[in-house]
Amino acid sequence: MIKSMTGYGQGKNSVDGRDYTVEIKTINHRYNDMTVKLPRYLNFLEDKIRKYISNTINRGKTDVYITLRNMSDKGRNLKIDRSLAGMYVSELRSVAEEYGLKDDITATSIARMPDVFVAENESLEDLYWDELKVALDGALASIDAARIAEGERLSQDIQNRLTKIAEHVEVVSNSSEKLLEEYKTKLQNRIAELQAESVVDENRLGIEIVLFADKSSICEEVTRLRSHIDAFKSMLQSDGPTGKKIDFLIQEMNRETNTIGSKANAIGITECVIEMKNEIENIREQVQNIE
Repeated sequence: MIKSMTGYGQGKNSVDGRDYTVEIKTINHRYNDMTVKLPRYLNFLEDKIRKYISNTINRGKTDVYITLRNMSDKGRNLKIDRSLAGMYVSELRSVAEEYGLKDDITATSIARMPDVFVAENESLEDLYWDELKVALDGALASIDAARIAEGERLSQDIQNRLTKIAEHVEVVSNSSEKLLEEYKTKLQNRIAELQAESVVDENRLGIEIVLFADKSSICEEVTRLRSHIDAFKSMLQSDGPTGKKIDFLIQEMNRETNTIGSKANAIGITECVIEMKNEIENIREQVQNIE
């Protein structure tokens, strides 16, 4: 079962005055690119969050937004980084002395400096993680369901287009079988028009027919196209990420179709080739959104 790379999910969890909200948004991307935005005092959980999400989302551009509204006593332990505060005081006094400024440094002004206050949350890592993981699970379940639903829609559309391509392949195969006889008939008719039957080299005529047959034969291309279509349908039913494999298969199908168009110079086959290329291009666009 294929999944789309596009989706949105949200999960929440509230425990003893701590309200967690997790939002996950994904769009198509060639690789697995993840951005995690969370409160600064939870930064120590970022690596764990990334690894946890990667177990569910394997490919795409993923944006994760995490908020925590903490109204409890736990996780609100603050302390002043005295070493950093001392550096601020020293530098500010140095600037005041150098430029003859008033030294009006207060504890309040130092407290406003970046990173002076530090939240002591590492000791509560297990608590935060266990509670946050509930919200993460909710968001992942939500987005996974959305990606599966969109994947089913994509799969059905692609299946329909593959069926159309397969029908054109059969028309091409049947038409190609008639090309040799048509060519042979044209040669004979041309000879008759020139009234040159008596000087025709039958061996030469046979060689011309063989050369034409070899040049215009598309049996191998038709066989490979059928095989690619079967493999494609099988991939649509498989579990796990298949987007990159399918993208490669699309390239091969397009290559075989182009070869058929260049070999079989007949109006009926050319029309089928145009239709196949159109369907392949439509599938290519859809495949860009498959995980």
